[in-house]
Amino acid sequence: MGAQELPLWPGTPPDAKPGAGPENETTIRDDRPVAGRPWLQVENVTRPTMTIYPPRGANTGAAVVVFPGGGYRVLAIDLEGTEVCDWLTSIGVTCVLLKYRVPGSGPHWDVVRNRRVIPKVHTALQDAQRAMGLLRHDAARWGIDPGRIGVLGFSAGGHLVAAVSTAPKRIYAPIDAADGENSRPDFAVALYPGQMSVNYKADLSRINPTIRIDGTTPPTFLLHAQDDPVDPVEFSLLYYGALRKAHVPVEMHLFAEGGHAFGLRPTQQPITQWPALVEKWLGTIGMVPKK
Repeated sequence: MGAQELPLWPGTPPDAKPGAGPENETTIRDDRPVAGRPWLQVENVTRPTMTIYPPRGANTGAAVVVFPGGGYRVLAIDLEGTEVCDWLTSIGVTCVLLKYRVPGSGPHWDVVRNRRVIPKVHTALQDAQRAMGLLRHDAARWGIDPGRIGVLGFSAGGHLVAAVSTAPKRIYAPIDAADGENSRPDFAVALYPGQMSVNYKADLSRINPTIRIDGTTPPTFLLHAQDDPVDPVEFSLLYYGALRKAHVPVEMHLFAEGGHAFGLRPTQQPITQWPALVEKWLGTIGMVPKK
């Protein structure tokens, strides 16, 4: 069975907005290559979907929903999406690529007005919560253990990881039985997460108050480069400190170099070996067999 792309919502998504341009318009970004290769940018998503990639070889029963980054403006759909699914399915994990709504679907930096914008409704979080419910409701269909569904995201997607891990309840009205399922993940991986401070880069001393951590927040893995020029390393440090304070199991890896938006394309920089660290961590928390 190959990958299957499914709509998240049976009709118009909640709090839907008109498209900013052609649906799913794709741009090849060869102006900012990563590991010497271009990457694909998807824009103007108003009809969100999830694509389910079944594991190759032995099925561990675990699943990971992947949130590509892109500043809540676009989605780095291959660099931080399909390429991640290639890795996860190779280790026996079902990968679910979430194509959540953009632009303006979460807190972001407005490059035109040169200021931070916080939308009234975090529609990307609605999409993430809906995906979690759908997967748990149909877990048997996909060969998934409903108690071993995690999330993994990059940059804005890393912020979405924190948001769905800590939201106390759904932020939309339930529409069917899938919305009766728990919308929080069982484990979380946030890579160079964005928007984690109280006031973006203007105040890195306090965590974003919308991230409400408590004892139900899942075990979390954090990774960041100290020379990240976009999302400062303090974003992960703030989240790590808050998780520790709430006694949530957390593992963090910081690297001196790596920059931003490196995905999992291997280079000479040690930080690009992070998938092996995640694999070992998943074994230590009992989500996949230990190696």
